[in-house]
Amino acid sequence: MINLQPYTNPAYFILLIGTLLPAMIGLYFGKRLKVYEAIWTFSFLLITFGGIKWHQGIALAAYIIFQQLLVQIYKAYRKRHNSTAMFLSMIILSIFPLVIVKLAPIFPSSQLSLFGFLGISYLTFKTVQVLMELRDGTIKEIRVRDFVRFLLFFPTVSSGPIDRFKRFQADEQQVLSRDAYLVMVDRGVQYIFKGFVYKFILGYFFGTWLLPRIAHVALLERHAFFGTGLSLHLVEYMYVYSMYLFFDFAGYSLFAIGISYFLGIKTPENFNAPFRSHNIKDFWNRWHMSLSFWFRDFVFMRVTFFIMKKRLIKNRIRVSQVAYLLNFLIMGFWHGVTWYYIVYGLFHATAIIINDYWLRYKKAHPNLIKHNMFTEGIAIFLTFNTVCFSFLIFSGFLNTLWFK
Repeated sequence: MINLQPYTNPAYFILLIGTLLPAMIGLYFGKRLKVYEAIWTFSFLLITFGGIKWHQGIALAAYIIFQQLLVQIYKAYRKRHNSTAMFLSMIILSIFPLVIVKLAPIFPSSQLSLFGFLGISYLTFKTVQVLMELRDGTIKEIRVRDFVRFLLFFPTVSSGPIDRFKRFQADEQQVLSRDAYLVMVDRGVQYIFKGFVYKFILGYFFGTWLLPRIAHVALLERHAFFGTGLSLHLVEYMYVYSMYLFFDFAGYSLFAIGISYFLGIKTPENFNAPFRSHNIKDFWNRWHMSLSFWFRDFVFMRVTFFIMKKRLIKNRIRVSQVAYLLNFLIMGFWHGVTWYYIVYGLFHATAIIINDYWLRYKKAHPNLIKHNMFTEGIAIFLTFNTVCFSFLIFSGFLNTLWFK
């Protein structure tokens, strides 16, 4: 039987692409078959969230109706009023289902997990984005069907990348010329084959084959170095887990982008050689970019603007530092309400603040360090190891090593 979780095995792709052929043929001949695409989306949602996961399907349906009501209510309200209290109420209500799901592990005996379904985080990001852009006036009108299609665009519904409504809408409403569409299909094929190498070869090697072996040895050595568990195998685990995390998630993202291209939708890139970053800020411009840019635009910039508008902090450097701390703290809590996710977020906030100090110091002393291949290599090496250490925290392995 085919595993019906998105992008989990080659057989899934045969079913996915085989059923997409009519829509692709339509686009080849210059016509978007919206009804067929809607049926195709509904069918895959049904097989993904149906069967033994029927409760996820019900949660998804209720969630879509709830978020749709929020958007339509706020859209109608925004045409006549500009109340900050109303806006904040809509944002809080929008993220409330996600908060419930994230708190569910803290209360294992509760039924909070019944509110969850695969992809709830990414759908919440999309809804909050729409609400904020309605507030800003960059979105003037949004129809029910357009909002639902944006949320439930199946290639990205479970784990992104996170698109923007106006960009998605522009692609969805146009039909490319035959030559332009064939170029997209060609690129889509390239993305999918690269994704296969990343996820099913490299991701499998690092995550399924190598990682458990190193973890086993590292756990056997948990009493090493005065009971801290620090050992060479823990360092190996750090690097192997980092490779696994990248290749598995980047491979998944490449699949989503490739399938999107088959539908004539240019879903944004999610990774851009992140391990070649020259500093931690550069890393966040390359790693999980759709999420990173979402947090930049809708958390960091909003917090910065609010602090400056209310004149809560006069020093601009302190403003950005507070915004970084809140930004990455929220990102940490989004991953989960556990110490290692929260520490992971605070670690990156601290790293970026330190990096900003260093960049300002270099700017004030232009002759301090000459840029060349050697200094560039050192910068990449330091950034890479900083990132890998943060992924060791993120993995939760230290929790297993120290507390179990």
